[in-house]
Amino acid sequence: QVQLVESGGGSVQPGGSLRLSCAASGSIFSITVMGWYRQAPGKQRELVANILSGGTRYYTDSVKGRFAISRDNAKNTVYLQMNSLKPEDTAVYYCNIEALVSSRGLSDYWGQGTQVTVSS
Repeated sequence: QVQLVESGGGSVQPGGSLRLSCAASGSIFSITVMGWYRQAPGKQRELVANILSGGTRYYTDSVKGRFAISRDNAKNTVYLQMNSLKPEDTAVYYCNIEALVSSRGLSDYWGQGTQVTVSS
């Protein structure tokens, strides 16, 4: 009933930029939180950034000043603008939303993941 479609991943050189997009569709009453996680090989999945329905934003320390999260409520879409990318940003990035759905109440949903690779 809820699907998240991610796009925008790819390979860039250090210092480059990418913008990730995640569009949610389905029987959604409202979305309370939209965010991005990432998981690098051999590491735990970590929260990168999220944004609340009221606009409050959170960023993990390692991306502050470089990444920016935003959302388009009319399109149920969340974006992650990634600037000044570093090799340590290499990971699979997953979109996550907390949404109120007609038949399941308030639940978390995950995108399929998109690969971001930063290398010289």
